[in-house]
Amino acid sequence: MNIKECLEWGYDKLKNIDNYRNICINMLAEILTKDNVYIRVHYLDNVDERSVERFKNNIQNFFEGMPIQYINNKAYFMGLEIYVDENVLIPRCDTEILVEEIIKIVKKDSLIKILDLCTGSGAIAISLKKYLNNIEIIASDISDKALMVAKKNASKIGVDVKFIESDLFNNINGKFDLIVSNPPYIKKSVIPSLDKQVRNEPILALDGGKDGLDFYRKISYDAKRFLNNNGYLCFEIGYDQRKEVEDILLQNGYINIYSKKDYGGNDRIVICKYGG
Repeated sequence: MNIKECLEWGYDKLKNIDNYRNICINMLAEILTKDNVYIRVHYLDNVDERSVERFKNNIQNFFEGMPIQYINNKAYFMGLEIYVDENVLIPRCDTEILVEEIIKIVKKDSLIKILDLCTGSGAIAISLKKYLNNIEIIASDISDKALMVAKKNASKIGVDVKFIESDLFNNINGKFDLIVSNPPYIKKSVIPSLDKQVRNEPILALDGGKDGLDFYRKISYDAKRFLNNNGYLCFEIGYDQRKEVEDILLQNGYINIYSKKDYGGNDRIVICKYGG
């Protein structure tokens, strides 16, 4: 098959999906390690059998609901290329708001020791270490498979992050200047109604319990024992969870609570301090 025939096969398979032409071109370009312009110009170039088979498999997987980031094992976060697979949540650009705010805080207050809970792919911890060379950062996750992905990313990007397998604080020792978490926060009842591609991400990284707030309660309560005086606790939240999360923090004695919105104008992060 040539490039044109490959694309026509993909177009027919995905014709009922939005933006299907660009999806097919991007997938074939990724396999052939070419850019999109090359694909559009060299329509009659032959494609080797192995690449044709891989293209067809990738198109089929996408058709069945696998996110394109898993298919390509690639996502982008804070200007970094992050390896992802089905064991980790795909990093979203909205989470960059959280990282950017933490970078400002660390620079302003000269913070050193940071803990990233529920690290997943390691995107938050790795990008913080990349752009804040003088910090010490520990990242934990309950999933050993997720930690394998995170370690791979740290090695690939060339940063020194200590990874610990831990159910929240169970295996964590010491105190920190700042604790950050993008925990599971989707209501259990909502998960079956999510987009098919989102449902193909690990349920462990999505399920926040009955009201989506289980992890905020647990982390807020326990974090007080692991924060230095006037240490920061920083969360990503669901778009409709700001008031509930702020109430949880107030009930646990946190102060200087504030939130920020994401690029879409939705409440996305909550920051606070603990003065205990």
